[in-house]
Amino acid sequence: MSATNPTPNGITLASTFDHSPALVTGGTGFLGRRLVDRLLAQGRPVTVLGRTPAQDLEARGVRFVRASLDDEAAVRAACRGMGTVFHVAAKVGVWGRYDDFFRANVLGTRAIITGCREHGVARLVYTSTPSVVYNGRDLAGADESLPLTTDCPSPYPLTKAIAEREVLAANSVALCTVALRPHLIWGAGDPHLVPRVLARARAGRLRIIGSGANRVDMVHVENAVDAHLAVENALSGAASGRAYFITNGEPVVLWDWINGLLKALGEPPVTKRISLGAAAAVGAVCEATWRVLPLKGEPPMTRFVAAELAKDHWFSIEAARRDLGYMPRVSMAEGTADLVVALKRMPRGVSATL
Repeated sequence: MSATNPTPNGITLASTFDHSPALVTGGTGFLGRRLVDRLLAQGRPVTVLGRTPAQDLEARGVRFVRASLDDEAAVRAACRGMGTVFHVAAKVGVWGRYDDFFRANVLGTRAIITGCREHGVARLVYTSTPSVVYNGRDLAGADESLPLTTDCPSPYPLTKAIAEREVLAANSVALCTVALRPHLIWGAGDPHLVPRVLARARAGRLRIIGSGANRVDMVHVENAVDAHLAVENALSGAASGRAYFITNGEPVVLWDWINGLLKALGEPPVTKRISLGAAAAVGAVCEATWRVLPLKGEPPMTRFVAAELAKDHWFSIEAARRDLGYMPRVSMAEGTADLVVALKRMPRGVSATL
């Protein structure tokens, strides 16, 4: 028996796991919470592992395990009785101590893998990131044949690459594993990407880096959730043991999209520019300063951020279309229009500081 999965625009996606319990690590985050919502809509028992309980989810029947990813015993125990583990949680950011990222992203993932094996979990869906293939160059139409990075000026891609490699290596008949690489997840309710851009633009601290013509891929949060549910259904087939880029399939000129969003919100466009070389040099100085003093928070610029904002980063999703039946439902135009409406409803100060 299969269930249907209702979505915000009325489309339903079939699931063959209508009674299968699911664990979602990071289930109170932007992507994780949307995934939990959809699993609940399927009528499935859901457990969330996270650091901060969400009373609204618990009121809807979600079981909450309060733990961080570096609590190995709690992470392993949370896998007990699960049919699928969606490992969404991670330590994210462009700056920080490598050891902190390693504990959360690598050791936490190892605990998930061990817990799945100990408790007979059949499916592990790992939320990775396209930055695991960072190589410092333009990535235009890149596919999954690119090697995982071993040399990156940010600990996040490095540790996510290690974790992805170990997840895929753990694939077996007993435990089917897969890694999804959603790129720049966005949409109404996004507490990270768009609010940070708006805050910097409104403070006059945003600069076009490089030519301003670089193209990037993004993925609407509902499309990212679709991919997670689709790959769960495909794990008994070609998807097992593989990684997939997940995007909207509509690369945009990054700075045109940002300025279009600002214009729709009645904000002045970003016009000031800085070369990639200069931005990278500023980033190197900032990194050294933050490392030596050290200062709190993230530096205003890093070498990794300079490269991400100046270079092409768009990816082929043909493998996901072929193996998962993944078809992005929410277009860039539709999602952007919805985002503008949501942002206009928010007090200006709130949207800039989320």
